[in-house]
Amino acid sequence: MFSTATIVAQSAPPLWGQPGIVITCILLAIPLAVGLWLLGLKLGAARRPPGSERNASGSSNGAGMLAVDEPHSAAGEPSMAPSSGLIRNVDQSGAIRFIPAKKAALRRPEIHRPLARLILWYLGAATLWLLFGTTIGEYLGIKFVVPDADHLSWLSFGRLRPVHTNAVFWGWASLAMIGLGYYVVARVGNVQLASLKAGWWTFGLMNAAVVLGSIALMAGINNGGGEYREYVWPIMLLFAAGIAIALWNFLATIARRQTSEIYISNWYMVAALMFVITIVLVAYLPFWQDGLGETIIQGYYMHQGVGMWFMMYLLGLTYYFLPQQLNTPIFSYSLGILAFWTQILFYTVIGTHHFVFSSIPWSIQTVAIVGSMGMVIPVVAGTANFLLTFRGAFHKLSGSYTLPFFLVGVVFYFTGSLQGTAEAFRWTNLIWHFTDFTVAHSHLTMYGIITFLLWASIYAVVPRLTGREPPQATVGAHFWMALIGLLFYSIPLMLGGTLRGIAWLDGVPFVDTLTLMAPFWLWRAIGGTLMWLSHGIFAYNMYKMIAGRVRDVAIQGATEGAAN
Repeated sequence: MFSTATIVAQSAPPLWGQPGIVITCILLAIPLAVGLWLLGLKLGAARRPPGSERNASGSSNGAGMLAVDEPHSAAGEPSMAPSSGLIRNVDQSGAIRFIPAKKAALRRPEIHRPLARLILWYLGAATLWLLFGTTIGEYLGIKFVVPDADHLSWLSFGRLRPVHTNAVFWGWASLAMIGLGYYVVARVGNVQLASLKAGWWTFGLMNAAVVLGSIALMAGINNGGGEYREYVWPIMLLFAAGIAIALWNFLATIARRQTSEIYISNWYMVAALMFVITIVLVAYLPFWQDGLGETIIQGYYMHQGVGMWFMMYLLGLTYYFLPQQLNTPIFSYSLGILAFWTQILFYTVIGTHHFVFSSIPWSIQTVAIVGSMGMVIPVVAGTANFLLTFRGAFHKLSGSYTLPFFLVGVVFYFTGSLQGTAEAFRWTNLIWHFTDFTVAHSHLTMYGIITFLLWASIYAVVPRLTGREPPQATVGAHFWMALIGLLFYSIPLMLGGTLRGIAWLDGVPFVDTLTLMAPFWLWRAIGGTLMWLSHGIFAYNMYKMIAGRVRDVAIQGATEGAAN
């Protein structure tokens, strides 16, 4: 293993001549450029004269879009608001006068109230798990800067790290996904959910798994197998049972649909449910849990959990909520189907690219690398489909509190996924593997893609269920703190991980590279703190949307968007 790696390192061209390095630098520049462009767009909206927005067909029907209403006096007559000034187009009656007003979510056909209650319980519990899991993550980030913060075994890094990852995976993301899926599968089929009782059973089993799993991990009881499968099998069985019930509920609802076609969102969501059951069974059945077989299965489980569960399911949600928010059909159904099948074809073989230069057969490593390159097809197809759906509607970003989350999620889908392809190259894998670079990459995908798209979908659906809007100022604070925090977190770790990998190849002692990483770990803590604080703001927004004051809906009688 080491002799082969040494030969590759000695025969490789200089660092900046490596395709993987160049591709990664370009990909990192894209979200930075998009963030600056969004900032300019938002600042420009604050100075735009009233009535200057483009009034394209249907632009007034997107949820969360800009509403420019003439201010009225108490008597109901238009007030003589001054038309001059540096900052215009603002909420004259709001508490913060320099924030442009956003249009409220539109009143849609009534949602079945018991279903709405079920969805809100899922999203509320998911929010609590987000706070819990990322509070653990925040403490772990501080430990990198202050390693002697505690001396308790149940607060050690080895116990808390899997508590953090499993809580945000199976608690936050999975519960939010299932809850949102119940809304989508019923809406696109124009029917009620097949079984609310089954929905509550799934809710209870999934939450029980995360509660018991977190307690067991902190007590030192774990599977000992590999990353993201630390829960012992009886606990993970609860989660799998909940997912199996959800799959039956989805299929039964689709079977009762009143539409002739099965909308593409259901393709993605049902496939994701099937895959997560499959990968959990493969990871926990004892047949392959020894020697190299366990290593190969670990790569399969770890990568399929991200790509065929979280990513596949979130793409399905995006195919519903993004066209709905833009009030326009998805650009191409065919591109969606192309991305669907090619993701299944390529993503299911790339797990062992995490074990390049290991004792796993070289041919299997090569198949994983080729599959990683093949992922360019579904990623480009999906990204193009979403961005072309935005075509002619980018002006809506300046007055929306949902669309920026969608755009950032789509951008990170492109950059994070293709950065994973670049990381699979043998030479870049030699540098980056076992360094903090992989930590940064996992956050670009699980946070930049999955979490941002979840937030976008939640902000789109909850006001429809409750009739309550989140405070616009705190939604903006949530967005910018999360985005800036993610960039502060990821980019320094990528740079530090690269320098550390090069130092290892040069024979620098491991202990010396700890000193090298100290400033980058400080940036990790700063970025992680911003992200963590943004989650508290999101929880506050959830509270306001569920229990806050009911606001009048700006436009009534609107029809459902094209996705419906």
